[in-house]
This record gives sequence, structure tokens and C-alpha cells, in this order.
Amino acid sequence: MIVLEHIADVRAWRETQSDVGFVPTMGFLHDGHISLVEQARRENEAVAASIFVNPSQFGPDEDLEAYPRDLPRDLRLLEEAGCDMVFVPRAEEIYRPGHQTWIEVESVAAPLEGARRPGHFRGVATIVAKLFGIVQPHRAYFGQKDAQQLAVIRTMTSDLDMPVTIVGCPTVREADGLAMSSRNTYLNPQERESATVLYRALTAARDAWLGGETDADALRMKMLDVLRGEPLAQVDYVSVADPLTMEELTTATEGALLSMAVQVGPARLIDNMLLEHRRDGRLSGAVDDAVPEGRPKDAANMRGAT
Repeated sequence: MIVLEHIADVRAWRETQSDVGFVPTMGFLHDGHISLVEQARRENEAVAASIFVNPSQFGPDEDLEAYPRDLPRDLRLLEEAGCDMVFVPRAEEIYRPGHQTWIEVESVAAPLEGARRPGHFRGVATIVAKLFGIVQPHRAYFGQKDAQQLAVIRTMTSDLDMPVTIVGCPTVREADGLAMSSRNTYLNPQERESATVLYRALTAARDAWLGGETDADALRMKMLDVLRGEPLAQVDYVSVADPLTMEELTTATEGALLSMAVQVGPARLIDNMLLEHRRDGRLSGAVDDAVPEGRPKDAANMRGAT
């Protein structure tokens, strides 16, 4: 595996490759990131990743400086997963003096995370577009955990006719259902236990839907009822929306997206679940389907990532 810091070097490497899968990250990798690399490894001749904590997607009161970082560990995990090239630019390599071009995705980026974090998706869309231009992948891999981000990136690549296929990959969870996130590392043991309420709220709404409840307001209330039962959880929003447009629904049909943002202690956590039936008869989103084999179950052994 080679590690490159400069755009010109990445482009020189790209000229030697015929088929590239790409996994952009902000580092501090967990098994969710590694699952993206492993899928890219199966589907492409070469695999590239990037590690860049993108300042333009953080607001003035957000955790840019505190965001966890461990580059040596990340590089080791990427190499073990079969990555061929990792791009680790400095901020000044990406945003050179005088940078003034930004990408705005409109309606799909406006609600939910877009409303709570002004400018966030402008930063996401811009950095992803820049990375696509630098790496020029055939396929790029993103986790379903950041469902609105995935929708924004799909919209951007379609609207701008970018020659890259966006591959959405399932959320990877801890044994108790908590979606893996770098911000989980901010939680103390009590908060970490309380954070499982997000998954419990999602599964309660999913189970109600599987039982025949299709009124979206009733499903939102089901999630709120579970969340409000956890003293350490402060609800930001719950949503039942179209997964492509992020428009709120009145009736929840197959494929609807349940999502939420909840503050637990110092961490603002997001999670989501698609309403769907599995063809093998099991429920979609079951914990034992999403936990990596051999993962430790204690919070002290958690990895983090966004």
C-alpha cells in the first residue's frame, strides 16, 4: 500500500490503474469503514481510500479540533483490508489560497441535518466532488448510516453527470445495536449504554410498521416515546422520509427511511433504518445481521468513525 499526500502524485498513481474503487473517510476508522474497503476490494481491481478531516463541513461550534485522529492505526487497518493507495492531504492541499468554488445541493440537503447544521452539506458535496476529480474512481462506497449524506452525494453525481457509481453499504453496528461512529468515543460508560436507545427507537417503529402501522406520524410518535423514556437522551428530530428526496411522508410504505438525531452527553448521534422485508423471511436491520464477526461486545474495545 502506498500513502500519498499530494494531488499530482495521486493522479500519477491513477494513470497506472484501470478500475478503481474509492472509500473517502475522515479517519479514526472502525469496522464500518473497513467493510466498505472490503466490498471495494471484491468489486474492483484497485482500491483507494482517503483520510481527510474536512474543515468545511464543520460548523463554528462543532468538534473539528476535538475530532479523533489516529493516522498510524488507520493506515495499518487499511493495509490489512487490502487497500492499494491512501490519499492523506493537508488542508492547504485541498483548499488552496483563494479557494472560492463550492457545490450546493438544494432540496435534498435542506431538511434534517441540513437545517441543523448550516453549510454542512455544502462542505460534504464540495470535498466529495474534489476527491472524485482527483482520484477519478469508477465506484465510490458510502455507509447507509449517513443516509442523508448518501442521498446528497447521489443527487450531486447524477445532476453533474459524474462518471462514478455510488455504492451504498449497510450500517455496521455494535453487538447491542449501536451504530458505529467516531463520536461514540466521547461517551462515558453510562452514556454509552443510554445511546442504545436510538436503535431501540428505530426497531420499535419498524416493528409497528411490520405489524401493519403505516401512518408516518404514528411511527414518529413511536420513536419519540422510546427516546423520551431515556433520561440521558435529548431528541433533536425524528423523521419518516423518502430515502432519495428526504421529503417527509404521511404514509410509510416499503423503503421509507426512519431516521433521528439525538444528543447523548457530549455526543450528537444519528441513526436510521429502511423499512423493508428480507426475502429470507427475517427482519431487515436485525442486530445479529449487522455485527462484524468476532467483534468484542464491551464498549472499552470500541472503534470509532463517522
